[in-house]
Amino acid sequence: MLRNRIRAKSLSLATALVVLLILATVLAGCGHRKSIVLATTTSTQDSGLLDVLLPAFTAKTGITVKPIAVGTGEALAMAKRGDADVVLVHARAQEDAFIAAGDGVDRRDVMYNDFVLVGPADGTLPKGSDAVAAFKEIAARQYPFVTRADKSGTYTKEMAIWAQAGIEPKGSWYVQTGQGMGDSLRVAFEKGAYILADRGSYLSLKDKYPLAIFVEKGPELRNQYGVIAVNPKVHKGVNYWGAEQFINWITSPDGQKVIGEYGVDKFGQPLFTPNAAGK
Repeated sequence: MLRNRIRAKSLSLATALVVLLILATVLAGCGHRKSIVLATTTSTQDSGLLDVLLPAFTAKTGITVKPIAVGTGEALAMAKRGDADVVLVHARAQEDAFIAAGDGVDRRDVMYNDFVLVGPADGTLPKGSDAVAAFKEIAARQYPFVTRADKSGTYTKEMAIWAQAGIEPKGSWYVQTGQGMGDSLRVAFEKGAYILADRGSYLSLKDKYPLAIFVEKGPELRNQYGVIAVNPKVHKGVNYWGAEQFINWITSPDGQKVIGEYGVDKFGQPLFTPNAAGK
C-alpha cells in the first residue's frame, strides 16, 4: 500500500515536471517567434529593395519576414491595430504622431533617396530643381497630373508641395489613382501625365514606363525612411523580439551595406543611401 502511494506521488511529480517543461517551451517560443510581419511602403517593394534586403536578414538571423506593402498611412494604421510587428516608412510627421500616441518605439533612421517629378518624354515642362514652380506651371496649364491620392509618404510630400504653391489641385487634369507607386507610374505613362515619384521606384520601372525626369534635387525633395517597432506594452501579441532583431540588423553595417549596394549593378547608382549612422 505504502509502495503504491510512493509510486503514485513519483508519477504525479514526473507529470508535473513534464507539464512545466512543455509550458516553459511554449512561453519561450512566444517570446522568440522566428517570423515577423513588416508593414512597409509600396516604394520599398516596387523598387525591388525588399527582394534583396529580406532574404539577407533571414540568412543572418533565421527570422522570416512577411512584408505587407501599402502606403505609409495604411502601414502605420496596421501597426496601430497590432497587425504588424515593425514598420519601415517615409513620412516623419506621421511617424512622430504614431510614436507620440504610444503605438511605436525605437524609431531609427535607415536610409533616404529623393523624390523626382517625372512626365512624358516629349513634355514641355521646364526642367530644373524647383518643384513648387513646376507645380504652379502644371496647374496653370492644366497638364495631366497623376496623384496616388492615398495616405502614403509620397502623397504627403505632394500635398506639401501643392500647399507651398498655394494651390488646391482639382479638375479633370488631376487624376487620382488610389494605388501604389508602381501602378500610379503606369497610369501616368499611359495618360502622358506628370507624377511625383520616389527615385528608387522610378529607376526600377523606367524601362517599363519610360518617363523622363523634369524636377530633381531640390531641398524639399529628400525622402527619409525610418524603422519603428510596434510597442509591445500597447499591443500584447506583437513579436517585439523579432522586430528588434530586424531593427538592429537593418541599421547595422551588414544591413546598411545591402542597402547601399542595391541598384549599383543595374542602374549605375544606389537606389537608396543608407544613413543609420546619421549621414
